[in-house]
Amino acid sequence: MGRVDDQVKIRGFRIEPGEVEAAVAGHPSVAAALVMAREDRPGDRRLVAYAVAADGSGVEVRALRDHVARAVPDYMVPSAFVVLDALPLTPNGKVDRKALPAPGVDAASSGRAPRTPREEILCGLFAEVIGVRAVGIDDNFFDLGGHSLSATRLVSRVRRVLGAELSVRDLFEAPNVADLGRRLAGAGDARRPLLRRRPRGEEK
Repeated sequence: MGRVDDQVKIRGFRIEPGEVEAAVAGHPSVAAALVMAREDRPGDRRLVAYAVAADGSGVEVRALRDHVARAVPDYMVPSAFVVLDALPLTPNGKVDRKALPAPGVDAASSGRAPRTPREEILCGLFAEVIGVRAVGIDDNFFDLGGHSLSATRLVSRVRRVLGAELSVRDLFEAPNVADLGRRLAGAGDARRPLLRRRPRGEEK
C-alpha cells in the first residue's frame, strides 16, 4: 500500500518517484536527489528532479538526463532537472518540498539572445509553451522541461505563427532555437525557387 500511495500519474502513466530518484542518485556526480510531481501551470503536471552535486564535482544536466534515460523508461524521465547547492530542509530536518524552486525560471541567464526576428519569435514560443520567463537561443527545449506533448504544442504554434513546415522529429533533432532557426531557414530557401517559377495566380 505504501508503494501505491507514493505513485503519481503523469500524462496517463503511473510512476513511482522513488524509483526515478534512485536513478538520479545513481549518477556518480550526485550526492543527493529528490524527484517529485509539480503542477506550476494548471493542467501541466510534470516530473521534476532535484540534484545536489557531490563534493568537488559539478552536475551537467544533459549527462544526468542521459544517465536517467538509460535506467528508466522514457515516460519516467523527468521533464526538468534542477541542480541545487543543497536540498532545503524544515526545522525538523525533512526536505521542505514547498521551498523547492520551480524549474526553468532562469533559463536564459547563460544563453545567447536572439539575433534575428525569426529567432526572437522562436524564443518567445519556446518560453510560452514551456512556461518560463525567457529562453536563450542555445537552451535545449527538453532540458528546460519540454516533453512529447509540449513538443507537439510547440510545433503547432510554430506552424501557425511562422507558417513553417515543421515536425516533432525536427524539434528532437534541433531542440534549441539556434539550430531550429537554421533548419527552418534552410527549408524556406529550398522551397523558394519552386515558388518563383510558378506564374502569378497559379500557386496553391
